[in-house]
Amino acid sequence: MSTPSTPRPSGSAPKSAAPRPTQVKRPTAAGTGSRPAPGQRPAPGSRPTGARPTTTAQQRPANGQERLVRPAPKAKVRKARLLVSKVEPFSVLKIAFLLSVAFGVITVVAAVGIWAVLDLSGTFDSFNQLMRDAIGAEDNFDLRDSISLGQVASYATIIAVVNVVVISVVSMLGAVLYNIGASLVGGAGVTLTDD
Repeated sequence: MSTPSTPRPSGSAPKSAAPRPTQVKRPTAAGTGSRPAPGQRPAPGSRPTGARPTTTAQQRPANGQERLVRPAPKAKVRKARLLVSKVEPFSVLKIAFLLSVAFGVITVVAAVGIWAVLDLSGTFDSFNQLMRDAIGAEDNFDLRDSISLGQVASYATIIAVVNVVVISVVSMLGAVLYNIGASLVGGAGVTLTDD
């Protein structure tokens, strides 16, 4: 047991004083895999452990081409078989009316156009000369007097109006007859598919 008068060996600390903790510096060299101490930044170029490795040239295929994504398999074409069991007569009447009006306009325009083409091409004059030579018609005979442009347009208009009425009524009657037949046999079958 030492007394206060006993000299202590040099380098020894008194018992009452706590030893000073020393900080051990960890190596910061790149590639060691150690983590930096709390409060310290990692050294440049070092990689912390647990991080995912980046893709390098050694992990890619040897031929330099990356793997292509395989396309998804093509979906099967769906088919649905349906029956047209009823047709609305009023909707059929509206559609038939509009289509017949369009057909009537085309009829009138076509009739006037054909007459104009015949007149410009000299067909009427050739026919008049043929009638004079063949049957000895009068010199003042002209086919344009019998079939003038106004008469052609009026006849075509009358035919177009009659067609509008007839087509509309017949199509509506056809829809009614189809509904009666469909109630007996089940209607017309239709198969629908995806594009």
